Amino acid sequence: MKDASELCRSTFSATAFVANPRAMEKCVRYIHQDLNRSFKMEFLDTPDSEDEHYEAQRAKELNKIYGPKGSPKAYDFMFDMHNTTSNMGACIIVSSAQKSFELHMANYLKSNFTDTKCFIWISKLEDWESHTVNSICKNGITLEVGPQPQGVARAECLAQMKVLIQHGLDFIDKFNQGSAFPGFEMEAYVTINHQDFPRHSNGEISGVIHPKLQDKDFLPLHPGEPIFQTLDGSEVTYEGESTIYPSFINEAAYYEKEIAFYKMAKKRITVPAIQAQMD
Repeated sequence: MKDASELCRSTFSATAFVANPRAMEKCVRYIHQDLNRSFKMEFLDTPDSEDEHYEAQRAKELNKIYGPKGSPKAYDFMFDMHNTTSNMGACIIVSSAQKSFELHMANYLKSNFTDTKCFIWISKLEDWESHTVNSICKNGITLEVGPQPQGVARAECLAQMKVLIQHGLDFIDKFNQGSAFPGFEMEAYVTINHQDFPRHSNGEISGVIHPKLQDKDFLPLHPGEPIFQTLDGSEVTYEGESTIYPSFINEAAYYEKEIAFYKMAKKRITVPAIQAQMD
């Protein structure tokens, strides 16, 4: 991403930046608080203070550069690039089923990406205020590539992310040139809620992801199938009423958030046609 020519297309140019440079220097997710949960207006609009956490300051700084969030001056699009310790392959996250441009891009990426399995995740069916860094722009998607351990760079993950970004930039260029993208139906995964680990009364984790569930991201999980193995060797089963599709299974960064995995539903989403209005 340091080669500026790779980020240029005939109708626009893009720029790359590190969202949390201090955390990157220390090889940690964040210094004081999760930056990618810091971009709601209620946080961005708070008065500046000397004792404010670094990530709170950084969120406001990025909002001034690439936003302001919700304003006509905000940048048109942002890719939020992540790696995950979970076995998710390439996952394209769209904030809402109401975001037609983002859904078209996600479909374009999936159609053109052949390196590994590729999934489209919609955070919510309805419109809502996202808390991620790309929400300060008019549009944006999150890209998750894994599995990759924390603090480790894997060549195949870097290559897959680069391919996704190149296709994403190509899509924007085609849209800017007036290409028509007809409506379609797509298969996507939609968030239901998340599942915590089993715990002792003092809050300590009392079980781990069951071997039969580990690395089975986006595969069907049926009622009665095992999800945890307790430290005494017994099984905890999924007691839901319908089949779900787990994701972010055993994600290292989510232990502190008390998330063992996300519960997803598989949906068919209808996406309307889009085409840029040319002057």
